This record gives sequence, C-alpha cells and structure tokens, in this order.
Amino acid sequence: MALPPLRFCFDYLSPYAYLAWTRMPAIAARHGRVLEPVPVLLAGVLNATGNIGPAEVPAKRGYIFKHTFRIAHELGVPFGPPPSHPFVPLLSLRVTAAVDDLEARARLVSALYAEAWGGGKGVESPEQVTVALRAAGLDAPALLEAAGRQDIKDRLRRNTEEAVASGAFGVPTVFVGDELFFGVDSLGHLERFLEGKDPLKGVDLERWRSLPATASRR
Repeated sequence: MALPPLRFCFDYLSPYAYLAWTRMPAIAARHGRVLEPVPVLLAGVLNATGNIGPAEVPAKRGYIFKHTFRIAHELGVPFGPPPSHPFVPLLSLRVTAAVDDLEARARLVSALYAEAWGGGKGVESPEQVTVALRAAGLDAPALLEAAGRQDIKDRLRRNTEEAVASGAFGVPTVFVGDELFFGVDSLGHLERFLEGKDPLKGVDLERWRSLPATASRR
C-alpha cells in the first residue's frame, strides 16, 4: 500500500509558507513520501474560517518581518521582502494550479518563491511570473494563457475549499492523510509523526475537544 503523500497547502503571500517550502523536499525524500504542492488562496481560507492574516494586525506586521528573517537566517536560505505586501497572488497561484506534473509544479513553486521572498522582483504581474516560469523551464505563454481559463480558476477554488473542509485555517498547512500540521514551526512534529514517534499516540484527544468553555471574549 502506497504511503499517503505530503500535501503542502500554500499561498505565495505567506513568508512562513516560503520558509516551510525550503524544507519540504528534503523531508519528503527522507521519509519516502511524494510531495504534492497544493496552491490555495489564503484570503479564501481566512474568510471561510473567520480568521485574519498576521500582517493584518498592525502590531504584528513589523514583528513578522523580523521573525521570518531570523528563521531564514537559521535555515540558511535567501530572504527579502517582495515589492509590496499584501499583494495579489491569484496569477501565480493559478499558473501553479495549471501544472499537472508534480515535479514540474515543485520547480515552479521554488522559482516563484525565489521571486516573491528570495530577493526577486515579485510574482504579481505576468512579466514577473514569466521570469519564474522560464527559470523553472516551463512554457510561459501557454501557462499564462491557461491561468485565465475557467477550469483552472475552478481548480484553485476547489483546492481552497477542500483544504478548509479538511481543517485548514491558514498556511502553510501539511496534510498526511487526515493529520494536519500548521506552520513552519510544526515541521519537526511532522517528521516525528512520519517516524512513528508522535507523542499524541494514546492521548485522549476527545477530552480536549469536549472541554467546556467558562469564559468568552466579545
């Protein structure tokens, strides 16, 4: 029986998803898993779950840059802010959704992230996305055209809806079957899960789910 793939749900808008992506190919290889990058629209996830993005909280905005810069330094990966943030990621997400081959899609994800958060010039316009498509060795005109088709727009929407239905509330989210891991800081837990060393084995999770609430915030 084939092992479940690592379904990596992401949006180019998120620097945390970029940082997690830099580790995902090696994690998948170490554990003999197929890596499936799944583009989702973070705004759609947030709207569906009643959540807000970290950069939408003014007190967090400056901290996030410092935090992600420190993580990038720790991981030894290039890091630089895009030309603007938040930006509109729809074109880059749809182009990615149009690539069926998983290896080619992974190359494109790496190339687009390099342009978004690795010191590149952004991924918002057709010209910017073309740079990444060419770097990934893909047919830029064909994929830019595909990104405008309704079936590709629907594919991105469906990816987003399926992620939310499976429990996603933000990005990056990694699914291993029904198990969910959120955030770049959860990747160590992901590896322990893949090794069969998850400390949650035997824990009564239903007790946690059913705890009564005695306080609420208006």
